[in-house]
Amino acid sequence: MNRSIISTAIVIICIIIIGLYAAGEVNYFSHKTVTEKNITSPVVIIDKAGINEKINNESLSLGVMTDEKSNTPTKGDVVLFGHRTLQGSPFLRLNEVKNGDVITLEWPGIGEVNYTVTDQKIVPATYKLNINESGNHIMLITCDPIGSTENRLIIEGEQSGVSGINEKIIHDNPKASYSWIIAAVFLIIGLIISFVYPKDTRPYILATVLIISAILFYFCFNPISSQVIYDKIIFLNGGI
Repeated sequence: MNRSIISTAIVIICIIIIGLYAAGEVNYFSHKTVTEKNITSPVVIIDKAGINEKINNESLSLGVMTDEKSNTPTKGDVVLFGHRTLQGSPFLRLNEVKNGDVITLEWPGIGEVNYTVTDQKIVPATYKLNINESGNHIMLITCDPIGSTENRLIIEGEQSGVSGINEKIIHDNPKASYSWIIAAVFLIIGLIISFVYPKDTRPYILATVLIISAILFYFCFNPISSQVIYDKIIFLNGGI
């Protein structure tokens, strides 16, 4: 078989795989934009780690999720989970949080609740949490190391203050444009790859890029749950 045909086929397969992951992330951000538009949800903020995420009690595929045994702030320990990779990677930089840093919850009906970080630890995935219904702590939990589900990184903080809620933060979505950015970046990089590729096979690369880009932009308007896509390509992550 012609070496040029083989290399072109490999490039197209790579573009399709990247496109699948891009589709997952485009749908994640656009789906959140749609579902959170008219919903007043709590927000967790850690400026140092670039975290500004709405909290849900349904699924990790929607971002940061409260544990089913978690309490509301000021009424017991709060436990939040978030992905470190894919699905928006809300807790990607959670490892940067250190003692003395501030975790802020903007919580409707309660106010702005601040916690001061007191501990960071890595534990096995089988670790059992000690959640106190009369406690005043927060625990943020994600996988460790990045790309693995072997361990859990836990950041713990102690409540340090409660004040009036910031309504602007509650209603803002700083990542509303991320789906468009991902789709645009895929298209631009794909076009660059296409036009540096040999002319005889360029049309195949270009067609692949344009078709996938069209699908990505379609998802910006009409998103589906990102979990639907990731459930189909889980084998690419080794089952993680």
